[in-house]
Amino acid sequence: MQTWFECKVKYTKVTESGKEQTVTENFLLDAVSFTDAETRITRQMQEMVRGEFSVTDIKKSRIGEVFPYDMGEWWFKATINLVTVDEEAGKEKKMRTYYLIMADDIKQALERLDESLSYLVIPYVVSALAVSTIVDVFPYNPSESVVPEGYTPVSEE
Repeated sequence: MQTWFECKVKYTKVTESGKEQTVTENFLLDAVSFTDAETRITRQMQEMVRGEFSVTDIKKSRIGEVFPYDMGEWWFKATINLVTVDEEAGKEKKMRTYYLIMADDIKQALERLDESLSYLVIPYVVSALAVSTIVDVFPYNPSESVVPEGYTPVSEE
């Protein structure tokens, strides 16, 4: 299961008008720990940002799954309510899950969400769907893994 971390990064950005502006933006990335999240966001920002930047906050995200698409302007955060039955207790259990979907508008986001959740066999209710503050998402990529000197990956032993 993936663990998503939200990272806030503060840096100077050149606007479309050519002016420099200090901004703080949110990024979402898949990592195994806070240390891994900080290392990965630092690497990503070194590639994306010219000049200095600082990671101002890292927190575990409540996002359960991300549905990226090739085309889309915004990341939308969807809140889904599900009702499951606890067979041992014989009671209904309400669950709230969060998803992130890339889309151009709210209508397309809802369509893509329904398409992405078509595998669910239990009914669900979309209780909220809104544009997220997340600018970009960085899923885990095994080729990014760097093994420190003196260590050997378990798979190679």
